Amino acid sequence: MKKLTKKKIDGFKFEGEALKRGMSRDVRWDDEIPGFGVRVFPSDATNRCRKSFILSYRSHGRKRLFTIGTYGVLTLEQARSKAKSHLGKVEDGQDPLEDRQRKAQGQTLQELAKAYMERHAKIYKKTWRTDENRLKRYIIPEFGSLRVKAIRRNDIAILHQKIGKKTPYEANRNLKLLSVIFNCAKEWGYLEETGKNPATGIKPFKEEERDRYVTPDELPKLAQAIDEEESIYVRACLWLYLLAGIRKSELLQTKWKDVSIKHQELRLPDTKSGKTHYVPLNGPAIAILQNLPRFEENPYLLPGRKKGCHLVNIDKAWRRIREKAGIVDVRLHDLRRTVGSWMAQAGSPLLLIGKVLGHKDVKTTKIYTHFAQDHVKEALETHGKRLMEIAGKEPVSEIVDMPTKRRSKKKKAGT
Repeated sequence: MKKLTKKKIDGFKFEGEALKRGMSRDVRWDDEIPGFGVRVFPSDATNRCRKSFILSYRSHGRKRLFTIGTYGVLTLEQARSKAKSHLGKVEDGQDPLEDRQRKAQGQTLQELAKAYMERHAKIYKKTWRTDENRLKRYIIPEFGSLRVKAIRRNDIAILHQKIGKKTPYEANRNLKLLSVIFNCAKEWGYLEETGKNPATGIKPFKEEERDRYVTPDELPKLAQAIDEEESIYVRACLWLYLLAGIRKSELLQTKWKDVSIKHQELRLPDTKSGKTHYVPLNGPAIAILQNLPRFEENPYLLPGRKKGCHLVNIDKAWRRIREKAGIVDVRLHDLRRTVGSWMAQAGSPLLLIGKVLGHKDVKTTKIYTHFAQDHVKEALETHGKRLMEIAGKEPVSEIVDMPTKRRSKKKKAGT
């Protein structure tokens, strides 16, 4: 491969032999600096490709693979400079990977978690705040003071069981988060790259596929309970969930500059892809936005208590509201699911529902398929009647009594 450039790196995808062989990574080498390259990882569900700068070298006869840093955190120029510096150390008889691992041996999980948030989650995940909350609530209290190398699979299995007694879903999400964190630990030198990930090999809890949504019978009581809530911002937040199906993280972080009343949409910047994500708004949602007060010192649609910050958590308010409405089993995310469910029942195509809810993968929208079955049957029934009319037949009776034309047996020769 020729000299690496930013344009080339931006266009790299996980493909070729690495994809065919089912490998976990694909490396593109640079021809200017020996052993310097970019490691490309498989795309995630949102089609984003994580990339990191690496350096391959030999130290005391051993082949070493050193991760310089994450592309996006480091520029190509910065990575080149670091690669040259590390190669200089190798020439002097040092081993950069061994030096890093020696320093990392005393690192605690809390320090690793901080590195994970800065070097991975905030760069590649829209839902990084969810990871941050799980770390603070479950993982740091349990493992924060422990050295990364001291954490064993059994320790993680015990935590998984502990959380799973109350919420299997949350237990599985924490298990998956720890697995990603320990993969990063291997990549960054906190653990031997050839070592095992202690969060793997633990059987997740079985989860029931959730299809709960607010029914037409439940909506009037819910609407009344929302309207009785004191905070105008909590009321607005919940109504916008129900009306437009906006993701919680997107809605809470929306600023007034992202709102277009004229075009009836939110224009949310995607910091990772650099593209703008357009969220459509209907008339009632626009009316709610127009009634919200604005403050010069706070840019957010739904301001929080702290100056210049957005509304962070409405869980307590939601528990209070759903109890009043008599729907204690309905979660906040179920309000977003309500939008898709009601649209499907009204006959909206799944592709359109996916567009409204911002699904990048059509598989995500398929959970609404069963709501649309009646409309599928109606459409097929209409097609059948039209076809039979054009054919000049009665829809039912002539099908039932349709005569069968029998083949006549050929007479044998000579008879």
